Amino acid sequence: MYVEAILVFLGEALIAIGVFFDIIASIGMLRLPDFYSRIHALTVGTIGGAVVPLIGVALLALGAPFLGVYRLYLAGAAIITAILLLMLAPTGTHVIARAAYRSGAAKPLYISIDELATKSEGRGGEKR
Repeated sequence: MYVEAILVFLGEALIAIGVFFDIIASIGMLRLPDFYSRIHALTVGTIGGAVVPLIGVALLALGAPFLGVYRLYLAGAAIITAILLLMLAPTGTHVIARAAYRSGAAKPLYISIDELATKSEGRGGEKR
């Protein structure tokens, strides 16, 4: 009985933390100046606002005895989805940001050291 109550409490806390990350990501989308800063805020929102609540859902499912054996299925599906998001979301964001940089679709406002331009110069790429 006590373990189930602790699992439910932890699950609800993780879902509340996910709401906080989603709010921070939406504020970042409105307030940050350029594409690259905004895409960083979106990644924070994806990891903190989707992965953390999915772990919370898994804990809630494990703490809900009325679900019977289906609580294991629900918890397993939530954990697998969280792991997939944890692997694929940063990779997809990196690919989108790199494609936007290389195509010139999104110009960065300020770059102090541009290592990507120096790497592409060595391979015969165009200088930005």
